[in-house]
This record gives sequence, C-alpha cells and structure tokens, in this order.
Amino acid sequence: MTASLRQGALSLTESVVMGVAGSAPGFSIAVALASLIGTAGLVAPGALIIFAVPMIGIAVAYKGLGARMPNAGAGYEWASRLFGKPFGFASGWALLVASAVFTVTGSAPLGTATLSFFDPNLAQNVILNTAVGAAWLLIIGVVLMVGIGLTSKVQMIMSGLEIAILTVVPIAAVVHAIRHGAVNPPSWQWFGIHYPPGTFASTALLVVFFYWGWDVTANLGEETTSKHEGAGTGGFFSVFVTAAYFVAFAVAALLLFSVKDAQNFSDNLIYHMASEAGLGRGGALAASFAVILSSVATLETQLLQFSRTLFAMGRDGSMPRVFGIVNERTRTPINTMYLVLALGAVLTFLASFMPSVGLILANSAKAIALQVCFYYGLAGLACAWLYRDSRRAQPGLFLAYVVYPLFSAVSLFVIAVYSFSTFDSLTRIVGVGGLLLGLPFFRRRGYRNGNVSALAHADA
Repeated sequence: MTASLRQGALSLTESVVMGVAGSAPGFSIAVALASLIGTAGLVAPGALIIFAVPMIGIAVAYKGLGARMPNAGAGYEWASRLFGKPFGFASGWALLVASAVFTVTGSAPLGTATLSFFDPNLAQNVILNTAVGAAWLLIIGVVLMVGIGLTSKVQMIMSGLEIAILTVVPIAAVVHAIRHGAVNPPSWQWFGIHYPPGTFASTALLVVFFYWGWDVTANLGEETTSKHEGAGTGGFFSVFVTAAYFVAFAVAALLLFSVKDAQNFSDNLIYHMASEAGLGRGGALAASFAVILSSVATLETQLLQFSRTLFAMGRDGSMPRVFGIVNERTRTPINTMYLVLALGAVLTFLASFMPSVGLILANSAKAIALQVCFYYGLAGLACAWLYRDSRRAQPGLFLAYVVYPLFSAVSLFVIAVYSFSTFDSLTRIVGVGGLLLGLPFFRRRGYRNGNVSALAHADA
C-alpha cells in the first residue's frame, strides 16, 4: 500500500468531461426538472440562469484555489489550511454526507430508466427500483476500483453518447411546437423573476442541486496533468456546458407540457419529452438510455469525490489513517470505496421503505443541496481570503477571486439558512442531522497544519 495517487492520469479535456459528468445533464433533467417546473412554474428557465450566477462564482473560486493548492481533498484541504481544522473538517464532512445520500438519489433514476426498457409501469415499484439501482451502484464501484484511467475512458464514451442523444430531444420539441403548436406559448417572461409565492427558497435549492457535481475536477487535481493549471479548470468550463442544456430542456418541457403535467413526470421527464416530441417509443427508449449513461456517470463522479475527500482526510489524520492509503496496483484509495459502497447499500435499503420514488428524489435533493451550499460557501470564502492582498497589484484578479466568490458564498449561505425554515421534518433531519453526525468523528490529533500564513499571503 502507498499514499500516492496516480499523477498525470487525466488531461484537461478529460477533466472537463468529468465536470460535465458530475453535473450530469441527463440525470439532473430527468430527476429534478419536473420538480423545478412544479415549484417555479413558467419562470423555471430564468431560475436556471439567475441561480447559475453564484454557482459560476464558486467555480471561479475552485479554479483559483486549485491553482494554488491542488489537492484530492479540495474544499476540505483549503478550508483547513486557511481557516483551521474545524472548518476544514466541516467542509469535508458535508461533502461526504452529500455524496453518501446521493448514492440513493443517483441510483433511483438508474432503476427507473432500466425498468422502462421492459415495462414503464415497473418503474413505480419502489422496492424493485431501488434493488436495480443498488445493483448498478455495485457495478460502478467495481469499475472505479480498477483505476482512474479506466474510469476516465468510460466517462468519455458515456458522456459523448449522452450529449449526442440529449441534443436531439429539445430540437425535436421545438420542431413539434412549431408544427403542432406549443402548450405554453414562448414568452420572455419565462426568464423573469416572478416566482410563485413561497417558492423562492425551494427554487434556489433545486438549481443548486442541478449544477452540483462539477467540483469533482478539483478532487482529481492531484491526478490531472499540469495540476496547478488543470485542478478546477475543467469544472469551470463544464458549468457553461451543463447550463446550456438545462435551460434548453426547461424551455422544451414548457413547450410540450403544462406546468401540472410536467411536474407529474418526476419518474423520468426526458422519456416523456421524447415521446411527446414525436420521437416514438424508440426515441423515448434512447432518452432513457441517455439517463442511464448520465446516472452512471454522475454516480461515478460522486463516488470519486467521496473516496478522494475521505482519502485526503485519512492521509492528514483527520479521519482514520486506514483511509489515507491507496492500492499499489490500481493507485486508488480502495478502503474508501469499500466504505461508500457499504453506506450506499444501507441507505438504498432504507429508501426502499419510502412510499414513492418521487418522494425519495425530492427529499434527498433538498438535503443534498443544503450540504452543498455549506461547503461551496466555505470554498468561496477561502478563495476570497487567499487572494485578498491582490487588490492593489491586480484589481482584475481581486474582482474575480475575491469579490465574485465572496458574493457567491454569501448568497449560498443565505439560501441555505432561509430554505431550512421551509423543510419538512425528514429533510431537516437528513440535511442538518447529517452534519451533526460528524462531531463524534472529529479528530484533533495527527493533523498536518501546513504553512497557513505563507499560503494566505502568497503573491497573487
């Protein structure tokens, strides 16, 4: 066993693909777009643009932090070095909780899309759905254990096919609307800010969930070619790619369905969109195949984030050091993979007792978004602090790496605090209870502090 990951295993192009796979256009649209339309109504396309603004600010922060401190722990490492171990541990733990919960959120659509190939009615069977999703989770885990090289090649193929299929669906929807008329006539008001009363917080959290995942590129910084330039850069570019697809599908969905009908297709909206757009059963199944590819891709990236973050915490002694070693042959932190797969199996089993797949997705998405707002916000603050002395020497850099990330961080914290009051009891327990569960694991001994002062005052 060793404590070194495989350096130079990913190119910048592969990093961008990883970022797109992390945000997972097909998965996010299939899982969350119906809920977003049901929440925001006709202004759903605008919400995806407006709330992308702070998300891009955090992507800028990750790019700036990755350039100075490429590390498998990413947000955990940055907050630890700049603000102290308690903040770093909290950031890392929030990501671990979000990724663990996502093993359920990500595997459920896999079960739904797979069962749709045989009988769409089977997709509503919660037990069967979660069982198929759990089987996919184990298969993905085995691929990841083989090594990052194979994982990257698989991602390139899957993401290419996914994007090709997804491109067809909104185009077909527009053509169908031109020929047969749109259910909702297109309007610039779709891009406004007139949210239905009481829906602002839920809308913001859902959009955070949409975009979450691109930051896996920072966790793979140690394994990326030219790691100081590449760590986090792929994630920055991937945000723009996924934003374009999210907005296109939101518009296409409103052209095809009423708000009421769209929100009822929470099991797999893309399948129903392809069918309604005139692509037939074959096109609908192709859309389901894209959801499968996207779900596999985003599950892979989340398992990678979990394993690399826990690896970095174990390597520092912040978590048990058994997690801080990697397999000599595959150069992967295999002990962390065993843990996340075990957690995924347990959480998937518990989810099988939920009354519906839609409820599983809705509750877990909000709980995950709360964790994401927290650790993304800390990263934004860390970037602003790290580059704070650039104001006089490089004003442009100061605006990019201090002002914008700081604005984004504050925005996400406000969204998280305000949204918490709108949660039901179960979502509050998962969202906040997951953070509190980290307290017994907090370890002060054996931690590598690093040169905080030198980093904080490095030349911009």
